[in-house]
Amino acid sequence: MSYTIDQIAKALGVEALGATDIRVTALAEPADSGPDHLALATRPDYAAALPQGAARAALVWEGADWQALGLEAAIIAPRPRYAMSGLTAMMDPGEGWGDGIHPSAVIDDTAQLGIGVHVGPLTVIGPRAQIGAGCRIGPQVTIGADAVIGENGLIREGVRIAARVRIGARVILNPGAVVGGDGFSFVTPEKSSVESVRETLGDQGGAGAQSYVRIHSLGSVRLGDDVEVGANAAIDRGTVRDTVIGDRTKIDTLVMVAHNVVVGTDTLLCGLVGVAGSSRIGNNVVLAGQVGVGDNLFVGDNVIAGGGTKILSNVPAGRVVLGYPAMKMDNHIDMYKHMRRLGRMVADVAALKKAVFKPDQSD
Repeated sequence: MSYTIDQIAKALGVEALGATDIRVTALAEPADSGPDHLALATRPDYAAALPQGAARAALVWEGADWQALGLEAAIIAPRPRYAMSGLTAMMDPGEGWGDGIHPSAVIDDTAQLGIGVHVGPLTVIGPRAQIGAGCRIGPQVTIGADAVIGENGLIREGVRIAARVRIGARVILNPGAVVGGDGFSFVTPEKSSVESVRETLGDQGGAGAQSYVRIHSLGSVRLGDDVEVGANAAIDRGTVRDTVIGDRTKIDTLVMVAHNVVVGTDTLLCGLVGVAGSSRIGNNVVLAGQVGVGDNLFVGDNVIAGGGTKILSNVPAGRVVLGYPAMKMDNHIDMYKHMRRLGRMVADVAALKKAVFKPDQSD
């Protein structure tokens, strides 16, 4: 796999300057680059490392003096990080599984595979499953009965797709992701101590010990188009209605989306996020790492939650939140500033008390 600088620039819709016939075979950081690499000198501080490598060409920022950087050619991108999306797609060598249907794959006779579907070794595809054209399914994948996957999907190693799950086009499921596991739904014969605590915020109400009984998950999961799910993430099926993930939403590694949750479009759920059952997450929301969302809550469109935030009540659209419990980010930062001053305040109050209440002072 190799491209000229001119070919890359035309594919990205950006400008190329200098010796555009130079051919590159891979991307590299500036310090590690060789003569056949395209160096990623996308910022001045990255470009400072170019002399440590041997790159002849680089992806640089708009306005960069690429010749002064010792380059023979440059690709000029107004937004280099955005250009890297197309650039890395061009340079991606794939997973190396090979093409066609591996002889060890187990595919039910009633399953329907579209044109150009590739299935890796030891994969199992269940009855009446429908796999769209151009899908690449890796090794040791399980696809349940009546599942539907849209065209050009990439289902990587060890993914588990349960029965009746519906997946849109161009979806990427990373290794170990589980889509359609049963929801964590249990109930006790009588009112439990947990239910009492939810009502009283502290009092268990004297409820006795009881055993939990399973509520079966009759719904499934629906993923929209261009969704990506990270490694070892889990999306549970709904109790009666489906759990839904909207178009173009990206779900990171080790994220947990519980039963009946509805997530909107163009939303980011970053690593270790947990969304409890029946909550609704809006469009263009960003939940940073380790954010937790309680059950039956609503998070409005365009909300941003900083890392480690715990959302215990509804969040209106457009709000930026942080902390436990979640509050407006600027209020949370002010609160911490005040907390840092508490020690000095205590010392000041002690000094004032000493000045006012001198034991030997007379009237």
